[in-house]
Order: sequence, then C-alpha cells, then structure tokens
Amino acid sequence: MLHELFDLAAEFEPLIVVLIIGAVIGATIERYRTHLRRQAWKRRNRGEWKQPRLQTNSRSAALPGNVTSIVPKPIDAADQLRIVMGANFAIQPLLNRGEARLFRELDRIVMACNPQWQVMAQVALGEILSSPDTEAYRCINSKRVDLLLVDENCRPRHVVEYQGGGHYQGTAAARDAVKKEALRRAGIGYCEVVAGQTTPSELKRLIEKLVEKPASSFTPVDQDRSDPAATIAGDRSLTLSGSQA
Repeated sequence: MLHELFDLAAEFEPLIVVLIIGAVIGATIERYRTHLRRQAWKRRNRGEWKQPRLQTNSRSAALPGNVTSIVPKPIDAADQLRIVMGANFAIQPLLNRGEARLFRELDRIVMACNPQWQVMAQVALGEILSSPDTEAYRCINSKRVDLLLVDENCRPRHVVEYQGGGHYQGTAAARDAVKKEALRRAGIGYCEVVAGQTTPSELKRLIEKLVEKPASSFTPVDQDRSDPAATIAGDRSLTLSGSQA
C-alpha cells in the first residue's frame, strides 16, 4: 500500500511543481499590480500626498496630539520666479478712501507742526520693531499699522489706526490687541481715529500734542548780538505771537 502511494505521488510530482510555480508567479503579478495601483493613486492625490508634516516643539512634546506648527516645504527663488511668471498681477490701492482722507489731513497737520516729521502708510511692524524672542517676533512681523509718525531721524514715534465702520469684525479686535501691546512695550504711542466720531478739530489737537515742535536754529539773544534791527523785528514777532496766543 505504501509503495502504491509513493508511485502515485511520483506521478503527480510534476503537477505539484507546476502549481507551486504558478502560485509564485501569481503572487508576484498581484504584488506588481498593487504597486501600480498605489503609484496611480499617488499621482492622482499628489497635492495631498505632499502635504507638510506636522511637528511639535519641545514645550508641547509632553502633550500627545498637541500640534503647534506646520513646516511648509521650502520654496527657493527659482520656484518663486516660476510661480510669479505663471500668475497675473494688478495694481491695488495702498489705502482705502477713508484711510486716504485721514492720511492727507494727517500729513497736512504734521507738516504744519514740524516739517521734519513724516507720515508713512501701511508699515509692517516687523520693519519698526525687533525682539530677541523669535516666536514673539513672528507674531507681529507681518502685521501692519495704518499710519505711522516718524521724527526727523526716521524713528517711529506714534501709530494712528483708522477704525472704519466694519473694522471690528472677526478677529480684528484680537489683532489690534497684539499690535497695541507690542507697540507699548517698544515705547511707541498708539491712538485711534474712529470714522464718523473723530472731528477734524479733535484730530488737529491730538496731533499737535503728539508732534514735537522743531528746535529753533537761533534765539532772540543771538539776534540781539548780531543785528539791533533784527532785535526789534524779533520783539515784534514775539509780541504778536504772545498776543495771538
């Protein structure tokens, strides 16, 4: 009986070998087809496949699942040029109508108070503030102020924010709070002009308090020493100024 089984197995041995080879070939083909399907899926979802990885800093490493920042894929100058060359650009006004009216009026008042001071518009806080704290600097770097008063040495002195009708929408109040605190810590003044509430006379009085008067190049004493006639003229001007005051 055992001998007959061996004979039967010997007869079916080629068939068994063929079946094993067929199974190996089939598994290889199926693995290759799976690889092709995976590559096709990656090509269809390339934008999602290349999403940046999520990273956590050391402060939140102890808290599982606490995502703090997304590190984008770095784009070099060549990539930026390629992107810009494929896009369209158009001119956009620097200020809206309300801001433009305030800018002109503010510039006129500042020039009358001190011609050496200047008014600048839409200034990024990252250009006028610095901080050794990198994280804090990133919080204010791209934020802008509507109008900035700078002195004769181009040092920022005061910020004037224009609050239009729809200014306090969404997170605007929170953004303003961040700007106020950063400016306060840097020693830069902050004031607001509210549309429909601040009158021209109130604005004039406010700016006159903020802008320092220019230092005179010479005094009446110097005039007295240089030219007696000038002394008389100087006394008259002082008298007129006093009477007008």
